[in-house]
Amino acid sequence: MLVTHEFPAFYDKNSKILILGSIPSVKSREYGFYYMHPQNRFWRLLSDVFNEEIPSTINGKKEFLKDHHIALWDVLSSCDITGSSDSTIKNPIPNDINSLIKKTNIKAVFVTGKKAETLYNKYCLKHTNIKPIYLPSSSPANQTIKYSNLLEEYQNILKHLK
Repeated sequence: MLVTHEFPAFYDKNSKILILGSIPSVKSREYGFYYMHPQNRFWRLLSDVFNEEIPSTINGKKEFLKDHHIALWDVLSSCDITGSSDSTIKNPIPNDINSLIKKTNIKAVFVTGKKAETLYNKYCLKHTNIKPIYLPSSSPANQTIKYSNLLEEYQNILKHLK
């Protein structure tokens, strides 16, 4: 099924890091914002990284991101995909990541998951010249990594916000 990214990148001119997924999940498309599946560990991870409460609303999540100079987007603007399964992605069309970077103070790009990393390296790296920093997927489909190990990886975000 053809999926088109229906909501914009979240960023402001003060954003220092960009976190990229592959394409929004079914739940994220329903809610119109990033990492919205209730079992996705992304918001819990970020909250633990910054030692703050998990934001409960989309507006709260946006304020959290803005306060910490984090931009969110996805590598792809559209693709054929079955459900939310990255392994089924076909016919990918990338977002213009470089145009977003030029509007911000972004110096580091993080990719969540192997598919986002592969797609970024193939379609975006040559335009941005910013090597991506890999973060394991926080998706409920990726339960092979313990939460404590995920959190350790996500702590790397702090090094790039100074």
